[in-house]
Amino acid sequence: MFRILFALFIIVPIIEITVLMQVGELIGAWPTVAIVIVSAWLGAKYVRQQGIATLQSVQTKMAQGEMPSSEIVTGLMLLVAGVLLVTPGFVTDVFGLSLLVPNVRKALANTVQKHIETNQGSAFGGNAHFHASTFTQTSGNTYENEFDSEVKSTDVFADKKPITHHQGETIEGDFQRKD
Repeated sequence: MFRILFALFIIVPIIEITVLMQVGELIGAWPTVAIVIVSAWLGAKYVRQQGIATLQSVQTKMAQGEMPSSEIVTGLMLLVAGVLLVTPGFVTDVFGLSLLVPNVRKALANTVQKHIETNQGSAFGGNAHFHASTFTQTSGNTYENEFDSEVKSTDVFADKKPITHHQGETIEGDFQRKD
């Protein structure tokens, strides 16, 4: 983690300053400043447009009862793109603009999802047993098991006692707010 932070806060600005100085020598100081400002403005404009479209897609999927996981990843990548585009410099602008290309975002999202899936499978060692049950109260304060399934993963929770449901224990009381 330290190496990543070191690269972000030390090496990237040094590269940006070097590139800005070389471009400034080539085309002049004011045109260089103008290009940096225009790229930040255009980048922010396009990030806003694509962000609104992503938000609408999230709302549509949630209204249909679906999980908008790919839209959330897209939204995070657009956030990163916005930060990169607003940061002064040409190198960060190139990376920010590349994140605005839908095919690049999709390829990056697929890579991240594959990485998460492989890490998720090995998180518990691959052979724990999880027991999931849902209980509903019926008349007479008894509980019926509506759903009962067993999922294999690791034995991390093997020594844990099952949750017991206590019947007829109601705690009554008064509430008084004191501000």
